[in-house]
Amino acid sequence: MEYNDVVEAVVFALRKAHTELPDDVVKAIKKAYESEDNEIAKRNLEAILKNIDAAKKLGVPMCQDTGIPVFFVSVGRELCLDFDLKAAIVEGVRKATAEIPLRPNAVHPITRENSGDNTGMNVPQINVDLVEGDELRMVVMPKGAGSENVSALKMMLPTEVNKIKEFVVENVKKAGGKPCPPVFVGVGIGGTFDGAAKLAKKALLKNVLEMDEFELEMLEAVNELGIGPMGLGGKNTALAVLVEMGHCHTASLPVAVNIQCWANRRAEVVLR
Repeated sequence: MEYNDVVEAVVFALRKAHTELPDDVVKAIKKAYESEDNEIAKRNLEAILKNIDAAKKLGVPMCQDTGIPVFFVSVGRELCLDFDLKAAIVEGVRKATAEIPLRPNAVHPITRENSGDNTGMNVPQINVDLVEGDELRMVVMPKGAGSENVSALKMMLPTEVNKIKEFVVENVKKAGGKPCPPVFVGVGIGGTFDGAAKLAKKALLKNVLEMDEFELEMLEAVNELGIGPMGLGGKNTALAVLVEMGHCHTASLPVAVNIQCWANRRAEVVLR
């Protein structure tokens, strides 16, 4: 494996994420369309499906907000890398921004000066885990501001476990139509202040068609809000609620909610 292999893999993954939604996400949207009996909601879902189809056929980003690139990278213990992996990923983002192309979204937090290529201080966001094996696995998740801005975190008390669902539902209610529903809701439970937020974002990488009883219970409660596609009413406010958990301190219960719009973009690439 060489530096340029990673650069090109990043470009490939970003292009795929922006132009082609994963099968499970598309199936969830189609299922919502078939179940919806609100005429306006059904038309919005139909427009979304047409948009998805056009993006794939034309090879162009499905949304004007191409987001901030977030990477989840798994590095095999037996893999020997004689180059700067982070530098290769950053270079891949620069190249992808110019070639796909992607809207440059990364700005200095205070001066708001735009870097012009979606890179900068701690951008792209790169999360690295060491795993068994000899592979490099990268999953990219472009994260738009409309959904990111309505996400939330709360340091709950250990006695408030039964209030987790209430916290999730309340945040989706506050978000309303801002994150372009129907949304996907990532929930991080446990860890630390920052760890819960990472868990919530990582939860969005899970198969959206595979939810346990706890997740389905929260999904049902969210959809009872009736916010519907684009906030104009309907059965489908959310298409999935996905949870990731981590052990936490005995005196705390961090809970984070990371909302994703209908365009739950992600793509994976594996290198050896």
